Amino acid sequence: MGEKRRRVGFVGCPPEDVLKAQGVAELVDLDNVIEGARPRGESLLPRTTCRIIRRILDNALSVELDEIIVDEGYGKCDAARGLAELLEDLLDVPVIRTQNDNRQSAGTPISDSALPLLRKVELILDGFVNPQEVELTAQPKPRAAMWGVPAADFSIYEPFPDGTQVLGWTRCLENRTPAEWELEMYVPVGVPTVFFAQTFCPKNVVAQHLARRHDGLHVDVDGVLSQPVRAKIEAFLRFKRVWD
Repeated sequence: MGEKRRRVGFVGCPPEDVLKAQGVAELVDLDNVIEGARPRGESLLPRTTCRIIRRILDNALSVELDEIIVDEGYGKCDAARGLAELLEDLLDVPVIRTQNDNRQSAGTPISDSALPLLRKVELILDGFVNPQEVELTAQPKPRAAMWGVPAADFSIYEPFPDGTQVLGWTRCLENRTPAEWELEMYVPVGVPTVFFAQTFCPKNVVAQHLARRHDGLHVDVDGVLSQPVRAKIEAFLRFKRVWD
């Protein structure tokens, strides 16, 4: 009987060399939804903690792991740095702290493709653990764009037209440069853009600022997308004649 395969959880976008050093270990993206993970961390975190940090903790407490790698640099957030401390105390596994300052572009073909927005985000988030070969057609003139971080509730991507451009930290994630501030701040001129961050995420400061600068719409969501926020996005897209 062969040796048991190691299972390594990771948070954010750790450096490529750190992930490759894990060899044949099974990588588990703790930022993403893991079926069967129970909400066990609610009492361990402040009420003003964003939904993704809560999810990471719930996943880490629910999945049997041999090691956890946390990108705690500018590519993630201060909450991830604090979470690394919490995980070290709660779990009897090594917690490896990393900082991804990579500036070597991997490209953004998915973000700039003609695919539906929801499909784009799925491909970007699955790119670490389960990269897929997908035929991509570039969308040089997107009708809309969405700036920000990956949402906890993917239904927020449904009102957008196919080819909606992916901007913000999600674009940086595909590019494998999570701390590249200039790329994160990039917004194309004249493209109707929704600026999104999780409720309680500090990125809402710049999201609201960019929305004002570019005549866009700023929204934040705590977990499940509410009908009023969805209606606000749909109204914005209609007002900007995205669907004409």
